[in-house]
Amino acid sequence: MTLSNRATSTDLLDRRVAAVNDMIERVREIERRQGVTRAAMASIERELIQLASRTELFPKEQFAIRPGKPTVYRLAEDPDYRFALYASAGALGKYQPPHNHTTWAVIAGVYGQEHNVMYERVDDRSVPGQGKLKKTGERTVTKGVAVSYLPDDFHTIQTKGDEEGLHLHLYGLSLEHLPDRIGFKTPEDTAFERFMRAPNIGAPLLPAPDLKAMITDGDELAILDVREEGVFARRHLLFASSLPLSRLELRIDALVPRRSARIALIDADDGLAQRAAARLMTFGYRNLAILDGGIEGWAKAGYELFSGTYVPSKAFGEFVEHEDGTPRMDAAEIKALADKGQDIVILDSRPLDEFRKMSIPGGIDCPGAELVHRAFGMVRSPDTLVVVNCAGRTRSIIGAQSLINAGMRNKVVALKNGTMGWHLAGLKLAHGEKTMAPLPAAEGLKKAKEAAERVANRFGVRSIGVADLMRFEAESKARSLYVFDVRSPEEYRSGHRAGSRSAPGGQLVQATDSYMATRNARVVLIDDNGVRATMTASWLIQMGWSEVYVLDGGLGGALETGPEHRAVLGLGRVKASWIDPHGLKALTDAGEAVVIDLDTSLRFRERRISGAVFGIRSRLKDLVPTLPKGRRLVLTSSDGLAAKLAADEVRALTEMDVAALLGGTEAWVAAGLPTQSGAEGLPAEPDDVWYRPYDRATGVEEAMKEYLSWEVDLVRQIERDGDTRFRTFPA
Repeated sequence: MTLSNRATSTDLLDRRVAAVNDMIERVREIERRQGVTRAAMASIERELIQLASRTELFPKEQFAIRPGKPTVYRLAEDPDYRFALYASAGALGKYQPPHNHTTWAVIAGVYGQEHNVMYERVDDRSVPGQGKLKKTGERTVTKGVAVSYLPDDFHTIQTKGDEEGLHLHLYGLSLEHLPDRIGFKTPEDTAFERFMRAPNIGAPLLPAPDLKAMITDGDELAILDVREEGVFARRHLLFASSLPLSRLELRIDALVPRRSARIALIDADDGLAQRAAARLMTFGYRNLAILDGGIEGWAKAGYELFSGTYVPSKAFGEFVEHEDGTPRMDAAEIKALADKGQDIVILDSRPLDEFRKMSIPGGIDCPGAELVHRAFGMVRSPDTLVVVNCAGRTRSIIGAQSLINAGMRNKVVALKNGTMGWHLAGLKLAHGEKTMAPLPAAEGLKKAKEAAERVANRFGVRSIGVADLMRFEAESKARSLYVFDVRSPEEYRSGHRAGSRSAPGGQLVQATDSYMATRNARVVLIDDNGVRATMTASWLIQMGWSEVYVLDGGLGGALETGPEHRAVLGLGRVKASWIDPHGLKALTDAGEAVVIDLDTSLRFRERRISGAVFGIRSRLKDLVPTLPKGRRLVLTSSDGLAAKLAADEVRALTEMDVAALLGGTEAWVAAGLPTQSGAEGLPAEPDDVWYRPYDRATGVEEAMKEYLSWEVDLVRQIERDGDTRFRTFPA
């Protein structure tokens, strides 16, 4: 029976992590009061027996024995590696020879029989590598039975009986941080050696039907795909957020702010998710499970897989066009009207950096949530045709429908297929344009506010005060909370509410999964006058986010200035050696250094340190052995943070000296040192990031056609998947 057939299946992860946390806290208090003594161990045994006896929390399918896969499942571990709890699955006949732990240990049975034989060391320890053991007892650990050990006690383990076993093992320090453990091959041997540093440790498994049930159970859930983004874009779950293992520490705190939220990790059943789980546990995330069988396990269960990126938002755009009948015009028709002198305003709903790369001639940049905020002050005649475009379809549709929902009296249309459609029609695009829609004057702002009020009434947009937000913040360890400032990045930097993140409204709707991975979280939106926050909220509500609020007087009180602060988890633990740009230049000139660039392949192609080698952090184990020996390895990334995070990993792979470039490639460029560009040194088909059609060197038009067809087909695909909760509101 799978978990999805149990009445309370979908909240099992929450119940298990709550029970584990409660037990750990009681054990922590026992150790604090009683120290590491036999009496303390007896008290801890009782606590662990109580947890292990709740067998419903430990279903066999989540702690299965798979050939070549982890059989020890990590359930808890403090950030300082203390109080580590594991569920150890034992195949029949499993045997561990005599070994110690160098920390205290307690074992309790969930099911099956784990036979322990206990020993003490009786030699005088005067001969290095030699010792002698004396048997002191034995006990078979089953449900309701436990055994405990002090740091220098020895024991053997053997699975007996007629069924596989599962036993909880609780240690004072995690198995990966016990380097001085020793073991004897047999109890009679006198020679000993270092015991294995750590067994094959993983996180609990999650069968595909159980994850499918969790997606729609209404509780918080983050689905994180830890493969590289380009691999993710080929096939992934609809509601998965792309969070490559290579960039885990850089993004996890922003994507999943609540440490106790349920997290399902996805990979190709290749170990990436297990590596991610180990890191996440040390950052305080305990409510972890891994999709059994990875992406193929989902496919074998008969569930839908999607290609591309930002799929929930893209699919929503197609849903809106279908449900609302958003008017559209193709490129040739708009060009013909313009040539005839028709009064047309073309508003590009993308951020300025995208607008500068390519735009419709005569277009004005007015990103997403800015449309209702600024457009009323720009359209002075009721006869003006308002055209909204993006690169493809989604932001064109959402942008045009925003103006329609807001009650703009002008004719508003989406440019069919955006700049791609314009290009495919054989029309010329503009490049390097900088024309932006002006901020609204008094009359335009008045109309925008009136429009926002109408939208709020229609879509049920709720407002809260500062006191409510403070309550949400106080409850954020129990309920996930995202607080977004939906104004432009420039306005955010000039002054924003402390703790808020920059998420321009149009981009938040366009790429929701890249801003907030935890479904069913609370979302609070902030701006200066309510227009942009209300419009953004209206779309999130239609996308199925049920707890979305606009903060009244969002920018009242003291404000912080500057860019958004992003927490980089684990950065303080890394002991990287640094080298400055000029020091690296001297080494490369002398042929004494190899530079590994850990930035994206797109940035590597655009500009890199001359002679740098492209590397993907999660695959360094394969790259490092191929590099010239005897040289210094220097890691770089855009700002140096990803390079620093990778330094310890690379150090474990080579005897060469390893350093990170201080300030990263940005510091190298700022110092005026030589760079190069081009695809030399990149794989033929890089898969670290998703390449948009216009990022490609060849086959651009064909890629555009495929992309546009993919967007249109999303409506049918989400219907087959069945998990979206898009909503409609009668006009």
